[in-house]
Amino acid sequence: MKIKGGVYLVLDPSVDKQILLEKLEQALQGGVRLLQIWNNWPDSFQLADKHRLIEAIRLVAGGYGVPLIVNEYWELLENDALSGIHFDRIPANYEARQSKIRRDFITGITCSNDLSVVEWAENHQLDYISFCSMFPSSSVDSCEIVLPETVKRTREMTKIPVFLSGGITIDNLTALKGLDFAGIAVISGILNSDAPQESTQAYNRVLNQLKS
Repeated sequence: MKIKGGVYLVLDPSVDKQILLEKLEQALQGGVRLLQIWNNWPDSFQLADKHRLIEAIRLVAGGYGVPLIVNEYWELLENDALSGIHFDRIPANYEARQSKIRRDFITGITCSNDLSVVEWAENHQLDYISFCSMFPSSSVDSCEIVLPETVKRTREMTKIPVFLSGGITIDNLTALKGLDFAGIAVISGILNSDAPQESTQAYNRVLNQLKS
């Protein structure tokens, strides 16, 4: 599957399963283009529980042709329902682990103001990078605020698709105008919404306005 721009929804697996799946369905109807399962699994979850949730998500998302990736957890890539993996930092033994996955898969990584991570992503031909955090956010309190200049310099270094994440709301999204990016990654802006479909559509409308 190819990476497309637009809204990239990060799913929190600690949310009640039924609620998560219902909100996922609505968000997909609103136009989500990429899904990630955040590495925030309940402590009680065993490996089999994780695979069951992945399968449940696949059943909801499969008809929309949207890639489903997992955060950090190499072992879960054995599940063919997953299209790839997202790293929060440069992984150890990347080439050795990559060679053990006997199929093509999408790879992305989180970047901050350290452009050496962008350079690593370019050298290893990753499929996308995601900058965190563009704004203060409770779900990414460990991320530093990314400077607009960092995103601009990245475009001089690579053509890899760029996503922006961290504290992005429908109201502050317009502040990112002037930056060259493919899409935005969102958690609470959609999952905490009472109307995920409408929230996703609103994000897409603003994104289309910024690119017009």
